Amino acid sequence: MSADHEVLLVMSSLPDQAAAQQLARTLIERRLAACVSVLAPCTSVYRWRGVVEDSMEVPVLIKTTAGRYAELESALRALHPYELPEIVAVPVLRGLPAYLDWVTAETVLPEISSPLSSSI
Repeated sequence: MSADHEVLLVMSSLPDQAAAQQLARTLIERRLAACVSVLAPCTSVYRWRGVVEDSMEVPVLIKTTAGRYAELESALRALHPYELPEIVAVPVLRGLPAYLDWVTAETVLPEISSPLSSSI
């Protein structure tokens, strides 16, 4: 498997279910992810600008490949409502081979045939 096809699990969290669902759908439509699991809301406790805060958030688990990561991160930064979004990528060291192959296949952009290539 090439380095570009290495599967990654990318974690993030959003302020509500609607934002998480919209982000998930956009990432899938753009083939930046094979699957986005939108989890149940949870409470996050963190320090932000010197103040301990807690807020309800909706975690998402994004399955993608190393080859699509840069575009995924760029899209997350552009689409995410937070000033500093959580974007943490973890390499998948092992997994069901057929599932990992599926992640790779779903994140490959379809080739667009040009009129010249079809006549050659």
